[in-house]
Amino acid sequence: MSNWINSGGHVPRLNTENDNRGTSGNRHGGWRTTLLRLGVVALWAIAQVGHTRDLDGRYAHSPLKEWFDSLRSGKGPCCSDADGSAVSDVDWESSNGRYRVRIEGEWFDVPEDAVITEPNRVGRTMVWPIRGYAGLTIRCFMPGPMT
Repeated sequence: MSNWINSGGHVPRLNTENDNRGTSGNRHGGWRTTLLRLGVVALWAIAQVGHTRDLDGRYAHSPLKEWFDSLRSGKGPCCSDADGSAVSDVDWESSNGRYRVRIEGEWFDVPEDAVITEPNRVGRTMVWPIRGYAGLTIRCFMPGPMT
């Protein structure tokens, strides 16, 4: 027979398997899971920062480097030429003021706020795609001449 007074008094208590009283965590995994999630997010952020740099310095002396570094869309800075990709004429199109671009064989609608509105000094269409947990998004798009 158990001592019912020491086990919670006269009020019955449901016995559930997820009852974590007396442990250091919560029912969603505790502090270790939270710490692991924060670590994963931090590693992802570091990887994104590392990806946005001209690591080998091939664009450091380009006469357009400062211009590329200053490019911004409504989504924020486009980074630099090292992050953008030139797009062939067959891989982008415009219809009714909207753009679409083909990246790795798949067509993506370019969000209006991703379009760079200043004149294109490089003379070719460029796109700055970003891969994230939700898939590919377009950070910046700079239309080229329509030929």
